[in-house]
Amino acid sequence: MGIEVKVPALGESITEATLGSWLKKPGDAVAADEPVASLETDKVSVDVPSPVAGVFGEALVAEGQTVNVGAVIATIGEGGAASTSSAPAQAGAQSSSSAPQQAPAPEHKGGEITDDQAEALRLSPSVRRAVQESGVDPAGLTGTGKDGRITKEDVAKARSSPAQAGAQPSPVAEPTGTRLSPGNRSEERVKMTRLRQTIATRLKEAQNTAALLTTFNDVDMSEVIAARTRYKDLFEKKHGIRLGFMGFFVKAAALAARDVPAVNARIEGDEIVYHDYLDVSVAVSAPKGLVVPVIRSADQMSFAEIEKTIAGFGQKAKAGTLTAEEMKGGTFTISNGGVFGSLLSTPIINPPQSAVLGLHRIEERPVVKDGQIVARPMMYLALSYDHRLVDGREAVTFLVRIKEAIEDPTRLLIDL
Repeated sequence: MGIEVKVPALGESITEATLGSWLKKPGDAVAADEPVASLETDKVSVDVPSPVAGVFGEALVAEGQTVNVGAVIATIGEGGAASTSSAPAQAGAQSSSSAPQQAPAPEHKGGEITDDQAEALRLSPSVRRAVQESGVDPAGLTGTGKDGRITKEDVAKARSSPAQAGAQPSPVAEPTGTRLSPGNRSEERVKMTRLRQTIATRLKEAQNTAALLTTFNDVDMSEVIAARTRYKDLFEKKHGIRLGFMGFFVKAAALAARDVPAVNARIEGDEIVYHDYLDVSVAVSAPKGLVVPVIRSADQMSFAEIEKTIAGFGQKAKAGTLTAEEMKGGTFTISNGGVFGSLLSTPIINPPQSAVLGLHRIEERPVVKDGQIVARPMMYLALSYDHRLVDGREAVTFLVRIKEAIEDPTRLLIDL
């Protein structure tokens, strides 16, 4: 029967996951600890490693199915012979690029992709749509994605390639166009990932439970920009990391929370829980949705420690290696929509937290300074909060403290 592949422990309080995709198919050679499947939990994606080296045997669970921790999802056939036996098959697959009759997938001549073609080439729904719209032959592409999978970037690159363009039939010569055109209307149904379902549930829960209100202010970023320009090279040389804006805002939030502790508190039953520490949840964009890792005891960290932590989270989010433990907890959230060009927004709190600070893009705007109209790099700030716990006066005070610290960063050094 082979060696069983089981769902590993996924973290505290996580008992089940959804099988996102199989990374191996029956007959593929597998090394010990090599990922064979990807699981999606409420918070992160987790790879399932092979316990031994051998050949992937049988997938016992379908993609999209819910599995419990410890459940058997596949089998691995042991033995070095099995691993070497796959080498000729792989060599044959490589040579197939010069032998069209050996291609594993049915020939694609532009237009619609059949289910058999998509399955044989392991095309995701979005890649399948890109292939259909471009008319590129996916069988001739070399995938650059995980385990050689074809990505949308591969399709776009092939479409712009002269060689690929020359290989495509002329649109005028197509007798019966099945290719999508501006006049065609199509739909695609894609099952929500477990992470996206959790995000939707939690955001709606926040709206249903909390008395949400948003207060705005703006801040002149001149002094922070000047400080970064003055010290960025020395900072990077000493700490090996770039000096960003987030460190300033985390430090400013720590000072403001001392004056307005309700912003860093939570409601639990009929009690208010105040924290004498600041664990900042930083919203990070990941391929499968927004994730919120936590900078723990951020109020005790230096600028360098904050920037290194954030950079590490960003790299892990892109690679899909953030752990559930890294996203657990958090007493206050900072969300920077400005990196995507957002001018203004009303962020939603991350329960059970009571407040979230929204940052936005920096742009030069006319402001009055000492009776003169001058151009200044301005940013809008938005504080969304649970009005059951945080009063309007406290919310305004918190934003004013943030504004004061950013417009005069010296306050961050002398604790004002």
